[in-house]
Formats: sequence, structure tokens, C-alpha cells
Amino acid sequence: MKYTPEEVVEYVREEDVKFIRLAFCDVYGRQRNVAILADELTRAFRHGIAFDASAIEGFGGQVRSDLFLHPDPATLRQLPWRPQHGGVAHMFCDITHPDGTPFAGDTRRVLREAARSAQAQGCAFRFGSEIEFYLFRLDENGEKTKIPYDNAGYMDIAPADRGENVRREICLTLERMGILPEASHHESGPGQNEIDFRHADPLTAADNAVTFKAVVRTIAAQYGLWADFSPRPLADRDGSGMHINVSASCTGTQDPLPPLIAGILRRAREMTLFLNPVENSYDRLGRDKAPGGVSWSPENRSQLIRIPAAVGEFRRLELRSPDPTANPCLAFALVMQAGLEGLREGLTPPAEGVSLGELPVTRDEAVKAAADSDFIRRTLPEIIVNAYCGREV
Repeated sequence: MKYTPEEVVEYVREEDVKFIRLAFCDVYGRQRNVAILADELTRAFRHGIAFDASAIEGFGGQVRSDLFLHPDPATLRQLPWRPQHGGVAHMFCDITHPDGTPFAGDTRRVLREAARSAQAQGCAFRFGSEIEFYLFRLDENGEKTKIPYDNAGYMDIAPADRGENVRREICLTLERMGILPEASHHESGPGQNEIDFRHADPLTAADNAVTFKAVVRTIAAQYGLWADFSPRPLADRDGSGMHINVSASCTGTQDPLPPLIAGILRRAREMTLFLNPVENSYDRLGRDKAPGGVSWSPENRSQLIRIPAAVGEFRRLELRSPDPTANPCLAFALVMQAGLEGLREGLTPPAEGVSLGELPVTRDEAVKAAADSDFIRRTLPEIIVNAYCGREV
């Protein structure tokens, strides 16, 4: 349900919500929040809540460090794992400077602007994520280990699959928050799991992906486990991806998938730094079924882009290189803008399986490809590009 500010205030009063978490992401997609009491909610909507941006990596230095959080009422969700009386809710926020001007490092704003660009071009995009993660045990002191929760394999069932109840609780929690999982199962690695989402508009899909990781970590902790979203937590086992499913309807275009594919393939190397942002990302790419080349295929799961076997409204492309450390807002924005280029220029993809080159094999190579890219500079604000490329802002 989409709420207005007035409806949020009424909901908080009627449902005995005492704390509201004002949530946002840093440029790397890590969720942050500040909790306010319910009595401060009206002030938050009218004026915003100030915070020290200099303490957030990638948000700039100590000069002009004050920024303001403005809650988006449409994103209100109560946290089911917190007490129902004196409960806790959260909302994602827009970020501004004290004078009200938008903060360039707000990645939700970057995604919103990309969606507006698509709308201006007569296109409506929808995204769905398939996010993989590992469940590891904690030691007797509650510290993290690399011991998998089970030794099950792909789509195994209990008792070999010990993550079944954890996934069940994750899915039920997401459902109570209004996020609808499409499917869940054990993945190929020991202790590795996957949960997929239904398609949604870009901003909702990105918010859902960020919320999902928080829910998974919370439920895992309740089971005495920890959830690892790194691209390759075990050197000798399968890596974890965040496969992005993309569909679009475009005015005057009967089948937008071919130009979308062509546009994404053309910019794949330049986008890689933002889809695979950490050193460990490059231990995954090109291994097992993770793509290493810039190519596409209807069904081959080792290609960068796959066209799943689906018809009608479910027809889509699947981008298989991103991993769970990517900021969903930036990933979706870049994919949209690359696809829109393909549509504007009437690009056609190469023949199936024909490679347009290789993805970067190290983070340094990905940094260079991004830093040298006019496309990246046109699409992302300088503060974000500099944060990823390791330059001073």
C-alpha cells in the first residue's frame, strides 16, 4: 500500500508504532538508518532530519557535512520481528542539502531520474532480482565462521537442506512487509540459498532488494547463523550472484528486447565496476556459471545475458554478471540507461553466443573501464564515480 504523510502519521498512532527508522543507502548500497520517535514524524516530513554525512563513506568530507533525510511515505513498512506494541517501522528517504537541493550522492535519486528518462522515451521498465547468499555457522563465542550450515546441493530437500526453515521464515517475513517472493530454494554450494522476487517498478525493486538483505541477516541471526552476501565466500565452491531480470514496454516498439540487449552488451565492460564493486567479485566472474564474456543466448546460463524460456508478460532478459555487493539503485539505473541507448539508436545484438570481448578480470581493470567511459560520466554524478574509482571528491 502507498501511504501519504498524513496516512503514515495516522497509521503510526493507530498501530502503536513508537520508533521509525529513516533508512537510506550509502553510494555502495549499504543500508544505514537513524531512528526517531513517533512524535518527531511530522517534523521529519516537513523539514527533514539532519545527519552528519562526513561519517558516511563516499558522502564527502567534513566541509558542508550536514545533510537531511526526507522520508518517502510510500515506502512505509512495519518490521515484523520487532514488538507489535511499541513497534518499529521504517521508510526509505530522499537526501538533500540544508537548502533543500538534492544531494548528488543519493542513489535512489539517480535511479528515479533514470526511470524518468525511460518514461520520457515512452518506456516503462520492470525489474526482478534473484539474490544468492550463504548461511554459515557461528562459533561458541558468537563469532563468524566459514563453516556452511549444511552440505546440501542444488534444489535439495530436507533433511539435507537445513536452510529450508530459514528460507521459509524469510519469505513469510517479506510477505508480511508487502514484498512478494516468487520462489526460494537451496543453491549449488553448501549452505547456499536463493530467493527470487516478482517484478516491480525500478524504485520499488531496488528498495525490495535492499530490504531483503536486512531481513535475511536478521532471520539468520535468530537461527544462530550469519548470512554472507559476498560474491565468492568459499574459494573452491560456487559464487553468489544477483541476477537481474529486466522487462520493458515501449511505445512504438513491438519487441524492445533486442535493442535492450544490444545496448547493455555495448556498455557491459564500462558498467562492470558498479555491478561487481569489490575485489572478491572478480574471483566469481568467469567461473562455474558466472559469465566472463560479453555475449548472449536464449538459454545458456554461462552467457552475460540469457533469455529465459517464458512468454507474454513474463518474457524478459536476465543479466547474470551482477553480484549481491552491487548497489541495486546504481545497477538498475545503468542497465536502464544502456538499454535506452540501444532503443534510441536502433541497435541490434550480435548473433547468439558471439562474444564482443571479455569482462574485466580484476577490479583495477574495471575501474579503468569506468573512469574512461563517457557513458558512465553522463549517467552517474561525479561524487559517485569518484567514490568507486578511488578518487578524492
